[in-house]
Amino acid sequence: MQTVKKHWKLFLAGSLTAAGIFFSPHLISRAQYYHVNHQFEAFTDALFSADVCGNALNLHYILANPEDLGITDYRISLGSFHPSQIAVQRITCENRLCALQSYDPEYLSLQNRLTRDILLLFYETELMPGNQYLFSEVLSPSLGNQAQLPILLAEYTFRQETDIQNYLKILASVDTYFDGILSFEQLKSQNGTFMSDVTADRIIQQCTSFIEYPDDNYLKAVFSDKISDFPGLSEQKKEAYENLHEKIIDDQVLPAYQSLIDGIYLLKGTGKNPDGLCGFPGGKAYYEYLLKSTCGVYESVSNIQTRLLQQLEQDMAEYSSLLSGQQEPTLQAMESTSAMLSEDPEQMLQDLQNYMQSDFPTAPDTSWQIKYVPSDLEEYLSPAFYLTPPIDTMSPNDIYLNRHADMSGLTLFTTLAHEGFPGHLYQTITFSASNPSPVRHTLSMGGYVEGWATYVETYAYGYADTNPDLARMAWLNRSVNLCLLSLMDIGIHYNGWDNTRCRNFLTGFGITDPQTQDEIRQTIIEDPANYLKYYLGYLHFLDLKESQKQELGDDFNLKEFHRKVLTIGPCQFPVLEKYIDFL
Repeated sequence: MQTVKKHWKLFLAGSLTAAGIFFSPHLISRAQYYHVNHQFEAFTDALFSADVCGNALNLHYILANPEDLGITDYRISLGSFHPSQIAVQRITCENRLCALQSYDPEYLSLQNRLTRDILLLFYETELMPGNQYLFSEVLSPSLGNQAQLPILLAEYTFRQETDIQNYLKILASVDTYFDGILSFEQLKSQNGTFMSDVTADRIIQQCTSFIEYPDDNYLKAVFSDKISDFPGLSEQKKEAYENLHEKIIDDQVLPAYQSLIDGIYLLKGTGKNPDGLCGFPGGKAYYEYLLKSTCGVYESVSNIQTRLLQQLEQDMAEYSSLLSGQQEPTLQAMESTSAMLSEDPEQMLQDLQNYMQSDFPTAPDTSWQIKYVPSDLEEYLSPAFYLTPPIDTMSPNDIYLNRHADMSGLTLFTTLAHEGFPGHLYQTITFSASNPSPVRHTLSMGGYVEGWATYVETYAYGYADTNPDLARMAWLNRSVNLCLLSLMDIGIHYNGWDNTRCRNFLTGFGITDPQTQDEIRQTIIEDPANYLKYYLGYLHFLDLKESQKQELGDDFNLKEFHRKVLTIGPCQFPVLEKYIDFL
């Protein structure tokens, strides 16, 4: 989910003179300066309002109290997912781009210039010729809309009674929303870009698992618990809400999933490409677009591959060197490492908050809660994830763990670092505390967000109470695995690696089980550029840190570097590199 910040008029201290104002070389008047910046902020606030009103579920997760920002007129539904909207979205991007270009950056505060650059690059990317919407896919077994939706519905917070009513309206729109998705899939089928039969079967299995036991569907139990605890409702009204909820689940939501199953089943066999994106005409160009839009990286594929191979060689050499100095088998040594850590996730997060103080700025005060993925979804959802809170409350901060992943010890510790401190939770609340423009939180910046959470894992391995060489080896093992997956991602989607090539590649690195090899390849086919979002993002933070060290020499301060990165916040990497010296 994306988050947004309350509307504040802001001018970063770094952009101001001693008198409190930054003036351009054109020496515009103080009144002009405030007028231009006020206009720009009003414009970006209007963008924010327009974007958050497009989907009531997103709005609820972004703002706890939208009326405080004057947002009162919006449709209570999941929004429209129809091919006809694509042309409208393109025109919207063109208009916004034109409007942004009308603002002279020299007349803007540093914070507003940063926002302008991020938005300009975002809309320019969305208008790339390679962005062919029929290559996009909203369904996948783990990351697809149909897999994520139940969790978002279950976590819908009831703050006031109208939230209950809005939730029921959103729930009642699931069937219409899925109808739109199915129409899109039918269009993809007609144009030869529909998914493979393997992917279709996996999505069908995921949907079937969700609706398999209607009477025990966990959405019913979750709603019942929340209604029971909601203050101020009579028992009669609680019963009425529960009855209505059960009716919507039984008569609309579960049938909507069944209709999606039936629709995907009927389209099976029309997918013409069981391999990567490059198997489609124009697929390579779309993959290049994904690297920019998903990862925030604007380099050539060949340069990206070179950087990945450099890191792979470096990490494997370091691992071999460390391995030669170990006196006992590495696996046994790492198991003993895990035994030194608490097995309580809450305690692990507390420990991580304490350990990180030497490397990262102090975190704003916050609270969090550990939750577990419902058993119905365990097989299909990620091992862990963090749900961002509304930006006007910054709570709740929920971290979900998946028991199916069977994590413990060092793996659980570093996973909590990724999702919590100093990862997603910490990055989210720290960025929000800097009072950014609200529109910043409506943009998806996966390379920065997931790259940061992967980058901080390197510190978490070092925080583990164990032999530092063993902890470093554990990180290097993870880094090598992520690098291999990233190289495979490019190989499959850009270079056309078939199943044999993928198996040979994995076998060369000791992954020899055919079933595991095929599962890895299929996962990458279903979610192109996903692993690169994590690993390429990590490498860009690593490279930026080294660049700053070389530039600043003895003046480099790790905490200050992290402060700058967190203050700039989620953005594309060219923008981050441009502004790192100005904050």
